Amino acid sequence: MQTLEKLTERFWYQTPVSETDRPILGAVVGNEMTLMIDGGNSENHAAYFLDELSKKGIREPDLVVITHWHWDHIFGLPALNIPSISSAETKIKMQELLPFSWSDEALDERVKQGIEIEFCAEAIKKEFPDHRNINIKLPTITFHEKLEIDLGGVTCILEHVGGDHTTDSIIVYIKEEKVLFLSDCLYANMYAPKNNYTVDRSLNLLDQLQSFDADFYIFSHWKAATKQEFQTETSMLRRFANLTKEFEGNQQAIEEEYKVQVKRELTEDERETLQFFVNGFSLNIHK
Repeated sequence: MQTLEKLTERFWYQTPVSETDRPILGAVVGNEMTLMIDGGNSENHAAYFLDELSKKGIREPDLVVITHWHWDHIFGLPALNIPSISSAETKIKMQELLPFSWSDEALDERVKQGIEIEFCAEAIKKEFPDHRNINIKLPTITFHEKLEIDLGGVTCILEHVGGDHTTDSIIVYIKEEKVLFLSDCLYANMYAPKNNYTVDRSLNLLDQLQSFDADFYIFSHWKAATKQEFQTETSMLRRFANLTKEFEGNQQAIEEEYKVQVKRELTEDERETLQFFVNGFSLNIHK
């Protein structure tokens, strides 16, 4: 069950749903405006979020920012009669979705062609079980590298960071609240023959993210993580990136050295992350 949680004085977020791939949605409440973060994976998702804000007496959003082009972050936009903001690259990628049909048959065909991910196709079918009148509503405002929004008493910095998950990813840094909304930027690339991380993109992204002074980090399909949890996650990613480079994608050698460094066996999450880095190294060699 989704709940609306208050994390700091000016930041609220709605918890995710894995079955239908509903990501975390956020609201930054200023003295003059409220900024919604991400549009939701359906109009029902967006409407539910607005209803939950209203029940808490929170000012209705005046603007919405889209963190990247993936369906679960944009399909709710038509339910929002407010200006939307994205990176220029996100708008371009969203425009590519305009000709698509979203019927079961069309989704299945795109999965066969490698255009769509099977997990996403199945989640769309579950989120839209009956009527699937999906409209792609393009952003009204775009920016390239960085945009700062003063909501009145609280400042949101939107910054393009890219990464393996998708090159158009942006983060939202809520400066006075010390909250960094990561969205999906630290996740692997799923739109590839094999799920993967690449060394250079991972290290560049980690350097960017670790430059922000934050106490909380929002992973869209996980939770609001503490600084310690974020440091644990990013330390693992950085270790694997460096070891993948050092051992040139040799999975066994990477695993053995990692075990020496952490003084234990790998967890299931670490094994998956290792595999993703090995996949990325292999895919890069054959490009």
